[in-house]
Amino acid sequence: MNSILTSVQDLKTYYENQLKSARLRAVGWELGVMILFGLLAYFSHQNVLYILGFLVVGFIAILHRYQYKKAYRRISIFKTAFPPDWRETLTKHSVFFQSLDSKKQALFEKRVQLFLLEKRVEGIDTDVNDEIRVLVAASAVIPTFAFPAFDYPELNEVLVYPASFSEKFEIGSNKTSENIEGMVGNRYMNHSLLLSKPALLSGFNGRRGDNNVGIHEFVHLLDREDGETDGIPERLADHAYALPWLHLIKKEMQEIKSGDSDINPYAITNNAEFLAVVSEYFFNNPEEFQQKHPELYEILSQFYHLVPGKKLTN
Repeated sequence: MNSILTSVQDLKTYYENQLKSARLRAVGWELGVMILFGLLAYFSHQNVLYILGFLVVGFIAILHRYQYKKAYRRISIFKTAFPPDWRETLTKHSVFFQSLDSKKQALFEKRVQLFLLEKRVEGIDTDVNDEIRVLVAASAVIPTFAFPAFDYPELNEVLVYPASFSEKFEIGSNKTSENIEGMVGNRYMNHSLLLSKPALLSGFNGRRGDNNVGIHEFVHLLDREDGETDGIPERLADHAYALPWLHLIKKEMQEIKSGDSDINPYAITNNAEFLAVVSEYFFNNPEEFQQKHPELYEILSQFYHLVPGKKLTN
């Protein structure tokens, strides 16, 4: 992942250059078609070929516009101001957003707009207002803040439930004993992410803490980008980090089991859950995390290309 984009203008230029390259390729095809049909019409003396050539050029233009409609929509969002109510939500609820300087906050806000432009956030038997949608987007942006062009390509929708749910997505009186607060979809829901609304709000209470189900689940998505949810985020980390990371996981798990760690015991479930749990702590209470777990803080800073806990400036 590319981490050189540090401002809204950088991100806009990145998307504009992508679109410009695509448009130049389309123009190249259009010119080629015009020349080909022009020569055919000239030598065959069949003027209908001119008309056919123009139709093919029009088809290429329409196909280009359709294929890159998402890119055009991305560019248009840079002309849209960030709603003040959304900014108030982030300022009130997100510890991470509060730690950013004004330039970085502007980039965070634009990432929130882009996420909500491209991903559906829908309620299942519950209402989803702008506050919930913004907090879902913030959950996605925080782990990838150093990689502004990353857009969770395998995710189509986030489903918000009114409470915890079962593995079969049951809620209320139909629910079995499981109390799941967040889940990355699989099988027929492979492009979905599920969150409990109360758990999401609890993680974004505006105070430092070590629990944030939104961040937790989006870290799982990042982890899965290499094809496996195994606690080794190859899209984030160089292969050289894999062995030290696995040794550190083993060491920290032993401390959790012996009661010598304040990390949530759920982290010992497996390597993937360990990564997600410690990432919650890393982003939501960085000063305490660094003080109590300096080795973990150091390696997660390398993974995420961030040093939270210090004022994130330019």
